[in-house]
Amino acid sequence: MPKKTDDFCSYGQKLISLFAKLFFSRESHSLTDLARMLRCSKQTVLRLVRDIKMAYLVDIEQTFKGNRRYYRIKRRFVPSLSLTETEVNVLYMCRTFAEHLLGHEQFEEATRALLKSRDLLPEKKAGTTQYFASFRPGTIDYTPHQNTIRTIIEAMEKQKICKINYRRLTAERTKTFYIKPLKLFSHQDTVYLHARKARSPGKPYKTPDFDPLLAVHRIRKAEITDRGFEFPQNYDFEKLFNREFGIIKEEAFKVRVEFTGWAAKYVAERIWSPDQKITKKKGGNTVVTFTASSRAELISWLLSFGDQAKLLKPDWLVDEVGQTIEQLQRLYSENT
Repeated sequence: MPKKTDDFCSYGQKLISLFAKLFFSRESHSLTDLARMLRCSKQTVLRLVRDIKMAYLVDIEQTFKGNRRYYRIKRRFVPSLSLTETEVNVLYMCRTFAEHLLGHEQFEEATRALLKSRDLLPEKKAGTTQYFASFRPGTIDYTPHQNTIRTIIEAMEKQKICKINYRRLTAERTKTFYIKPLKLFSHQDTVYLHARKARSPGKPYKTPDFDPLLAVHRIRKAEITDRGFEFPQNYDFEKLFNREFGIIKEEAFKVRVEFTGWAAKYVAERIWSPDQKITKKKGGNTVVTFTASSRAELISWLLSFGDQAKLLKPDWLVDEVGQTIEQLQRLYSENT
C-alpha cells in the first residue's frame, strides 16, 4: 500500500511526473499504480488529476474496469519514429530488469525517456510494459543513493577527482580519501565504483596494493573537487574484471570442482570465467575447471551448492573449505 506522505518530491514535481506519465503513454493507468509510482495516497492522485485538468485544460479520460479506476490522455497526432515493436520491448525489458539498481528517481527518468520514444511510434508498434517484471527480495534500495550516483557520473564526465566518505562493511567509522572515478558497474544486484586512488591534499602519495573498489551504497558522501585527472589510456575493464571468477582481485588460481544432481546441470548453463572447461561424466556428474581470483567468494559459492559440489583442486583451498565446514558443523552442533 503506498505511503500517504512522501519526501521524494514536492507536489509540483508529482504533478509534472503524473502529466508526463499520462501524456507520453497510450496505456490507461490505474489509480492504484499511479499512487504507487508517485508514492502518495490515491486522494493525492485524484487532486493531481483535477489540477492538471483545470490548469492545463487537458482532457484526461477516466474509465472503470470492475472496481478499479483508470486514467489516460487521448492523443490525436503521433509522428513516426523508425523503431520496431521488438526494439521498444527490449528497451522496456532492460529498464524493468534494472529497476532495483536504478532507484526510484532514475527509474522514473528512464521510464519517461522510453515513453517519449514510444509516443513517436505508430499505434500498433508502441510496445508494452506488461510482459516484464523484476524479482527484488534481497536487493538494495538505491533510491537514497541517487545523489551519490549523479555526483560520480558528473565527476567521470568532467574527469574530476572526488572526495569520498566511505564506510566498509566491517568498519565502525567512515574513512575519507580521494579517488579518480573510472567505472560504475553492477554485479549480483549491487552497484560498484572502480577507481584509482588520488593524492590527499597536503599528504604524500602512497601507491595502494589494490585500486579502490567501492560499493556505492556504502559511500556516505561524494564531493567533486576542482582537481582534474586524465583517464588512463591503458584502462580495460573487461581484462580487469571479466577474465576470471570473483569481483575481488587477488592472485588468480585454477579451480576444479565436481557437481552432482541439479547443480551439475545448473553450472553447465553458465559462464564462470572465459577459460572454463566443462566435462560431463558418466552418471550425470559435471566437472568444471576455471580461473578464480577471490578465495572468499569461491568458498561462499561452493557452499551455496551444499553436498552437490566438491572442490577437487587446488589442494590448499580444499583444506580451507574442509576447515570451514568443520566450523559450521561445530556452530550448529552447539544448538543440539
